[in-house]
Amino acid sequence: MITFYLNGQPHEISQLNPNTTVLEYLRLHARQMDTKEGCGSGDCGACTVMAQRLSTSAETPVDSAPFYTLNACITLLSLMDNHHIMTAAYLADNPENHPERALLHPAQQAMVDCHGSQCGFCTPGFIMSLASVYENKRMQDTNTDELSVNELSYDEIVASIAGNLCRCTGYRPIIEAGLSMQKIAQKRAEDQVSAKDLAVTLATDAMATSKSNDASANTNDNKQTIAPALIEGTRQLFIPQSTDELDQLLAFYPKATIWAGGTDLGLSVTQNLIDHDVIIQLAAIESLKSWSVVDADSQSNSATTQVAAQTLIFGAGMSYKGMLPALEQYFPEFADLFERIASPQIRNMGTIGGNVANASPIGDLPPILLALDASIHIRHCDVNNDEVDNSDQLFVDETLPLSEFFLDYKKTKLRAGSYVVAIHIPLMQDNQHLFIHKISKRFEDDISACLVAVRLDLSADSTTIDDVKIGLGGMAAVPLLVENCQQALIGQPFTIASFEQAAKALPLDVSPMTDVRASREYRLHVVQRLLIKCGKQLIKGAQTEGA
Repeated sequence: MITFYLNGQPHEISQLNPNTTVLEYLRLHARQMDTKEGCGSGDCGACTVMAQRLSTSAETPVDSAPFYTLNACITLLSLMDNHHIMTAAYLADNPENHPERALLHPAQQAMVDCHGSQCGFCTPGFIMSLASVYENKRMQDTNTDELSVNELSYDEIVASIAGNLCRCTGYRPIIEAGLSMQKIAQKRAEDQVSAKDLAVTLATDAMATSKSNDASANTNDNKQTIAPALIEGTRQLFIPQSTDELDQLLAFYPKATIWAGGTDLGLSVTQNLIDHDVIIQLAAIESLKSWSVVDADSQSNSATTQVAAQTLIFGAGMSYKGMLPALEQYFPEFADLFERIASPQIRNMGTIGGNVANASPIGDLPPILLALDASIHIRHCDVNNDEVDNSDQLFVDETLPLSEFFLDYKKTKLRAGSYVVAIHIPLMQDNQHLFIHKISKRFEDDISACLVAVRLDLSADSTTIDDVKIGLGGMAAVPLLVENCQQALIGQPFTIASFEQAAKALPLDVSPMTDVRASREYRLHVVQRLLIKCGKQLIKGAQTEGA
């Protein structure tokens, strides 16, 4: 059974097609028509809803920024287990559903005042994105009567609506509306008009109790004791609470569809109309959603070639949003790219393990991870007797360099019953430098035509290139390291001429395709110029430090 709130009302569901998306449930089951269906692929943002993650115990700390947005069209409803889903109709303080007496949310009132809506189809999605950034800012302010002290900036407003497309109104009045929200709230505070509290603060211990009772139920088959959260006919969805339960399920259902954020897999439901028979959802496994920094010698299975004092380990279930604080601390160049990866709605749901396991040649994370000499920890749960030490062992762990993980287009070292446990990234040393460049038609919310990530290791006197890793995306059937380019740089003097010579070796490594995003010739030329640009950036940085 899954339990959630929708616009303040509790819902408990057990009999439902596991492939049901949030949007499908809202429009066809709950008859909540204010959430619109646009592209059905997580690109346009018309279906954007706001969610609040609920705690299942009183001991759980309250999140200072509890609201986030997601694309309802590609998000499975089961991912909203223990959540509060909010649509545009819920934002207004609307006593007894009388529109003439409604007090609009500041995001709604600002859109009216600034003429931010024309045809109106995209408006509910924009409203939810603006409301989310507004509410989180309000929650973070210690004194809600002085909202102007921490005003939302132009950049914050633009970033919040990066995943919402408008085809007729234009973005200027929508951005103006975002910048006006706090002024509206401040005026209301001065007039002593109370604001509606959107957060669900109801006791959620009942949720935990029902989950415990539900999880202990038995299935028809006595070989495994984990009950499905959703079931309809032969279709089942499981929500394991630990890796032990996940291992048990995958040993029993090795061909099950493993679902993390589903930001790409969701399209198999909406675009390819696939009904997955058995889905195993990873969202409740907390151990897959944490990160840590460990000493390199404490990794018994480390397969990285990079000598590093410490290694950053991301659980495979870490979302882009969840990864950002760690990347800002240890890999700021990596973190700087995040505003260009997809949209806030996608970054809130998408995971590092899903992006890597998806093996898309245009995925944004794998080329960077390759350049950083990352390794991947995978677990095989459908094992043969010759792979284990005893017959009771359910799984075999394997850690290997990420460069060995990708085999061919959409093919990896994963097999039936396997999943990604974690990604290991050696921390950079003082002589190492990282550069990342993404080429796409739009600044944000767009797929790469090509992506270049370069990690350069200089000698102690900064005159020679000791080592280099160059990861490319969008240039072949898989994300890859370009060996000939790398070898052309290693041992060479730290000069622009060395980078120009190495760029000439690129055609020996890749032969990119021509598609709607870019031609083969364009991709080759751009990547060659970007390699030279990385050299110029590093030389300029070295000159600045030496000045």
